[in-house]
Amino acid sequence: MKTKLPDLPAHLITPEPVYRARRQLMQLGLASPLLALAGCAGAEDAGTPAPAATAAAGASGAAPGSEELTRFEDASSYNNFYEFGTGKADPARYAGTLEPSPWSVVVGGEAEVTGTFPLEDLLKITAVQDRTYRLRCVEGWSMVIPWQGLPLGEVLKRFKPTSRAKYVAFTTLADPRQMPGLRYPSIDWPYREGLRMDEAMHPLTLLATGMYGKPLPNQNGAPLRLVVPWKYGFKSIKSIIRIDFTEAMPPTSWNMLQPEEYGFYSNVNPDVDHPRWSQRSERRIAGTASKLFAERIPTLPFNGYGDQVAGLYAGMDLRQWY
Repeated sequence: MKTKLPDLPAHLITPEPVYRARRQLMQLGLASPLLALAGCAGAEDAGTPAPAATAAAGASGAAPGSEELTRFEDASSYNNFYEFGTGKADPARYAGTLEPSPWSVVVGGEAEVTGTFPLEDLLKITAVQDRTYRLRCVEGWSMVIPWQGLPLGEVLKRFKPTSRAKYVAFTTLADPRQMPGLRYPSIDWPYREGLRMDEAMHPLTLLATGMYGKPLPNQNGAPLRLVVPWKYGFKSIKSIIRIDFTEAMPPTSWNMLQPEEYGFYSNVNPDVDHPRWSQRSERRIAGTASKLFAERIPTLPFNGYGDQVAGLYAGMDLRQWY
């Protein structure tokens, strides 16, 4: 007798914007194997209320030692990097074309020190640190990953941002030769993300260069990516080639594509549902847990890092500023 697999919620299969783009491509006869699997997914007006001042939190923020790590095999093969396709397996399958060396990062905007900097120069700023963080995807799955990298704030200080710098904008590489997913208009390339300055300078925010004691795999954002553990995973932009200090809130990719679903802040919040599904629980992929049938656990406010970061948003309505 055949065993019938349980029906999966639609949000675990295909985000609506990608579904729409896929249908358009199919109608045009341009559908590709790159779009065969599922994918996982900021700017609002400049009238954002000013947050209350808060003292910097400690930099520990590690996931409790009792939490089982996600296997490297899962963290490096079940992830999102639309530049290589919208399926969870596409990045591992196609990211071998990415050339992570040599690599440079352009720094611009409201700062005294700007220009193009080889990655090696950025990495000399401070010692690489080990950080084990939870990563929560907006679709409803999560992982626990040991990262290696530099506190973003320590890197940004080098460029001496001016008093006009209220936000930090990040841009991903967009090279069709290296990234086959760019041939398809799933989003408006290049991929862009941004943080408010105090979020970027917070001790928990990591500019990651490795995971599991190894350099970042291509599919996980080599050679340089952001990790912001209290926000949904799409805020942790990969393969960064540009950092800009801005006075205005910068446009961000998913917010531009679907603003009613993806806000600029995108803090993990079980009390604010995605318009098409609940955010109150998540599937934790760890140990030998199946990706589709992993244990479902309650989602914590700010992904469990509220003690360190909630003060950043004092006085803000987090339902409005989602």
